Amino acid sequence: MVTLYTRTNLSNDEPTRVLQYKVIWCTHGSATIIIDTQQYTLTNHEVITITSGQIHHFKEIAGHIAILEFSLDFICKDENDIELIFHNGLFCHFGINEVVPVKRIDTFNYLLQLIETELQKKLYQHSISIRACIELLLVEINRAKIDRGDTIWKPDSLFLRFLETVRNNFSKNYSLSTIAELLHSTEAKLNDLAKLHTNKTAQNVIYSLVISEAKRLLIYQPYSSIKEISFELGFKDPFYFSNFFKKNTGLSPKEYKKIHLV
Repeated sequence: MVTLYTRTNLSNDEPTRVLQYKVIWCTHGSATIIIDTQQYTLTNHEVITITSGQIHHFKEIAGHIAILEFSLDFICKDENDIELIFHNGLFCHFGINEVVPVKRIDTFNYLLQLIETELQKKLYQHSISIRACIELLLVEINRAKIDRGDTIWKPDSLFLRFLETVRNNFSKNYSLSTIAELLHSTEAKLNDLAKLHTNKTAQNVIYSLVISEAKRLLIYQPYSSIKEISFELGFKDPFYFSNFFKKNTGLSPKEYKKIHLV
């Protein structure tokens, strides 16, 4: 599934969560966006990517932006594709979004226009054309990151599928051994990849993802009780969840919620 739309001058819309991947491109003017708990500002010819599941909303748009959304299954047909999607941290699962200035502006605009045309006219093999255009857009963002001196980071597809499995199954609270089995791998292999990519154990990567999700739920589901949120994250005991959250953040869920909802 792919959608492309534009937004102009607005002030403070509602937080949203879409289980797709987003590329947000500022064609002119500026846009301020809140992603999870962080605020980012885009100006002329800058782009930011949002990972599926991140909660976000525009605080202000003073100009014109284009928003491209696509699902992982549309773009990823094999393991090389999934590595392209996350190459150089384009779509990061750890809440580290970044604004990237694009240099080849005409190319970027042309690719977006071509996607729009293909979506509207639905010509023969339009899905193949759209998929190719999205890949080229991601290549352009990667090139912009390299041009400014970013270190090249090429993720392993198994590690990415590990992250996806955790993120899509919080309520099931899968153990590391269960995840390894689902991925037809081993705990040792997942630990090796986790240490390579994050310098953490695979279990600590799981904990990081759970904490990030807990923060989203505490902020963006203000009427849910701590007990309800703990169950949503697969914890059978709300007290254990509270202790787990405080150990990893230094604050209890109640304290964190109070600080961020002021």
